[in-house]
Amino acid sequence: MISAVDSSVILDVLTNDPSYATRSESTLRNAQAQGQLVVCDCVISEIYPVFRDEEQFNTFFDDWQFDFLTTPKACAILAGSHFTTYLARGGRRGRVVVDFMIGAHAQLLADRLVARDRGYLRDYFEDLAVVDPTNAPP
Repeated sequence: MISAVDSSVILDVLTNDPSYATRSESTLRNAQAQGQLVVCDCVISEIYPVFRDEEQFNTFFDDWQFDFLTTPKACAILAGSHFTTYLARGGRRGRVVVDFMIGAHAQLLADRLVARDRGYLRDYFEDLAVVDPTNAPP
């Protein structure tokens, strides 16, 4: 089982978020026990600022055994297609395209996405299995 991981879940763990850290860490550990954890370039870009330096980042990345999968052109096209739909529905350009990139990456390269879903994932990526830590028991 390949689980793509959204930056929100990783940041919950890194920042010890009082509302989500415990559930996010538990969900990540369960996903890790079931197979491979993967992240895309967008996730790395979003979590990197939490670290002091690249060495600290690499240690965390290796400890969790994340694998980096580059984002192919097909993912960018799928993300752009969904973003176009979002804009046509009246969405504002302020919505971060990165969310669509992470969803597309997971849909095309993984079996599921571990993410706190605010609704857009299930709305735009209907075929993507989403594991939401906020729905897990505390």
